[in-house]
Amino acid sequence: MHSPNELKISAFDFNQRPFLVIWETTHACPLACVHCRASADKEASPDELTHDQAIKLLYDVKDMGTPIFIFSGGDPLMRQDLDELVRIAKSLRLRTGVIPAVSEMLTQARISELKASGLSQIAFSLDATTAGEHDTFRQVEGVFDHTLEAIEWAHQIQLPVQINSLINVHNTDSLDRLIDLIERLPIVFWEVFFLVPTGRGTQLPLMSAQKFEEAFVKIYALSQRVPFIVKITEAPHYRRFYIEQEMKKQGMDPACLTQEGVPLPEYLKRRSGPGGTIGRAPQGVNSGKGFVFVSHKGEVMPSGFLPVSAGNVKNESLKQVYREAPIMKALRDRTQLKGKCGPCVYNDVCGGSRARAFALTGDYLAEDPCCAYQPESLESSVI
Repeated sequence: MHSPNELKISAFDFNQRPFLVIWETTHACPLACVHCRASADKEASPDELTHDQAIKLLYDVKDMGTPIFIFSGGDPLMRQDLDELVRIAKSLRLRTGVIPAVSEMLTQARISELKASGLSQIAFSLDATTAGEHDTFRQVEGVFDHTLEAIEWAHQIQLPVQINSLINVHNTDSLDRLIDLIERLPIVFWEVFFLVPTGRGTQLPLMSAQKFEEAFVKIYALSQRVPFIVKITEAPHYRRFYIEQEMKKQGMDPACLTQEGVPLPEYLKRRSGPGGTIGRAPQGVNSGKGFVFVSHKGEVMPSGFLPVSAGNVKNESLKQVYREAPIMKALRDRTQLKGKCGPCVYNDVCGGSRARAFALTGDYLAEDPCCAYQPESLESSVI
């Protein structure tokens, strides 16, 4: 028997509406992070969305039936109308998150103002366990200590805190220490990003597929012992790893999924999807599939890490672009996936990182080069 929540989850159609919309509020940011997707700089773009256009975007999101809206950047604190926009989103019953840069603009009073405006959750970035390593990565001194201070400020006023961390070559050797730090923080959500070489990130080396698997082992172990949500971004093959571990715990052999007529259990599809305290996704989200990104100029993209414009909210409906743009429809059609992603039994729940495939091959339907899994159908075809 299904609970009401389960029935509602099963009815969420990613062809009709995304579960999550992220808006790049501005291109301006006081930091200069070495991996920055946006290659943000200190000055705002003259053609970023106006206040009225931003309000229209919020109404479009509400009209689409999308429950979660994230104010990202650049640094959203650079927008003078941020608090008013959060209040409007709250009035529309959207659950909101803000991802501010940890700069001089981020004060205890500023965090309190955001909560008073109706903010649901705030996110900060931590990519290392020492000030030297983290500040070097963010290219501004004092960011590490300021971040720990900001976490405590938010915790004191009971504003839920999310931590975002990039895992890549620079910190794989210290991942155990990072996990230990994250586990001790008063947070409700840890979002783990795996590098997509775009923006300034093109200058960074990329982990091997085997290193992804080694990181998955540690992330999964953490997820089994902590009360907060652990979400993976741009490594959807973690869902395959997760499903394998959950099946093994129940005495099931994941290899049975490759047998004809044995479907992936529905409850595992749901549990393996990314989630969070501002809303748990009903199934595996991917670029253009349950998720959409709006740039500071209003361009609608499958993801901020997949910077191909499908339209622009300045002159088009977000709903129409998400539902009808050719790139969006292609990304939701798993029969179009190429390479080993095509025949993979985890095709629908995973689908590989479309953003990384595009960044490395120029084809957003190509296989994800950072997945170590080899579908049995391909193994058996090798002579």
